Amino acid sequence: MTAKPSKALLPVIAISLMTVVSAVASFNLALPSVATDTGATQTQLTWIVDAYTVVFAGLLLLSGAIGDRFGRKYLLIAGLAIYAVANVWGIIAGRDTTPENLIAIRVITGIGASMIMPTTLSVITTAFDKEERAKAVGVWTGVAAGGAVLGIVGTATLMVWFPWTCFFWLNLAFATIGLVGAIRVVPNSRGESHPIDWFGGLLALVGVSGSVWGIVFGPDDGWTSTAVITPMVIGALALVAFVFWELNHKHPLLDPRIFKNRAFSGGAISITIQFFAQFGFFFIAMQYLQLVGKLEPYQAANMLLPMPFVVIPMSRISAILSKRFPQKILGSIGLAIFGSALLVFSTMGEHLDIWKFELSVAALALGIGLASTPATTAITTSLPQEKQGVASAVNDVAREFGSAFGIAILGAALNDHYKTSMTNYLKNLTLPTGVPAQASEQIHTKLSDFAVTSAGFTRLEHPQEKLGQAWQFLSSSWDALVSHALQYFAEGSTSALRIAGTAAIIGAIAVGIIAPRQKDRESLMK
Repeated sequence: MTAKPSKALLPVIAISLMTVVSAVASFNLALPSVATDTGATQTQLTWIVDAYTVVFAGLLLLSGAIGDRFGRKYLLIAGLAIYAVANVWGIIAGRDTTPENLIAIRVITGIGASMIMPTTLSVITTAFDKEERAKAVGVWTGVAAGGAVLGIVGTATLMVWFPWTCFFWLNLAFATIGLVGAIRVVPNSRGESHPIDWFGGLLALVGVSGSVWGIVFGPDDGWTSTAVITPMVIGALALVAFVFWELNHKHPLLDPRIFKNRAFSGGAISITIQFFAQFGFFFIAMQYLQLVGKLEPYQAANMLLPMPFVVIPMSRISAILSKRFPQKILGSIGLAIFGSALLVFSTMGEHLDIWKFELSVAALALGIGLASTPATTAITTSLPQEKQGVASAVNDVAREFGSAFGIAILGAALNDHYKTSMTNYLKNLTLPTGVPAQASEQIHTKLSDFAVTSAGFTRLEHPQEKLGQAWQFLSSSWDALVSHALQYFAEGSTSALRIAGTAAIIGAIAVGIIAPRQKDRESLMK
């Protein structure tokens, strides 16, 4: 190391990271307004949200390798510039844009994000000395975990006064500050001098993107549909080919043998489970707070606000504790606390208890803060300095896989319970006497299409406008219909969060078994 890094380096890296993580979940808040302004179909809305994730996850490994080969600072600057340009396009297009434009904008931001996120971590692990590195990684993991909430809160608050396009302004602000800071204070570093494994990168792109594509669209399109099975099969075959190719390549993008390293594997498992449960929780909690708790979007977002204020300092404390206690201990305890908080969430039921919710959010953040830093450190220290871009990318791929699986699986558990229960209820719904048989069948069909799709119908201020002539037969039973829908939604939320909590507890046990003891880990590092 030739020079001590600037004091501004860590804030610049944190802002650059915020640029990426704040955009992952916050755009979901804008979807109702996007649908109204652009006329986007449900399929197009799904693509607008998830095109970012599919491209981002697929390019991570290759981006990490490019940064290692050609310079991490240059890749970070390029990623922030691409990200900024994409959001400028979104601002210029405005509310009158088309769904196709929004999908293209999200694809380009995904490309930029894939260059930013692994580079932020690899800059930290190469710029700071051993003594300061753990603290810096603690800040990084805190921002990575809490930044999504800050993005949700920021977007929700802005949308109280501004149209949904304020999302692009917020992203542009982060990207611009990060870009100026990266040019001025981020030191350049590079690792390997041998040629990049481009074919391995292509296989990783197809494998990861195909798998994430299938996971993301499975709940909506059906797990047996051609549109889901095809990309998942292609993705699985590409990942198998990637493993065989890397095992026989002289300079592999990622040597699969690294997974024999128990510190690396334990870290990857921990990160995947954390983001599986965390993003599944965000997906469910935002709906629960608005539907069951009857909160406005910005109020629901603010209910999650304690999380970053706990997880960010706790991640730094965890970095200090990591010097004395290995991932086997800290990671297991953190995941156990995390899982226990999710199981408490699963007892909420049909009535929102604000204090119980907020205390559980704090416990959730405490668990993430304890588990995240040692897991990330275990991954990055398992690979040499010249491979830090790839190590950071593996860490990020684990996060993306986990979050995609969490939203898909926990969302599917919630929707399955809600739709099944609501369908059974509507089958037995008795209409007032005197309704013609043909009209009765049409009303039941319309109700099934209307109420089974989503519990969001319970927030309609003027349901008669949506139901038309059927309203005259349903007005007397509307309150009961809404009450049952909210009951089934709360029950579905309970089932999904119970799965998340159980997964985290199992993860705690797995990390306790797989991760090495401190002296074993030191031996592995040598």
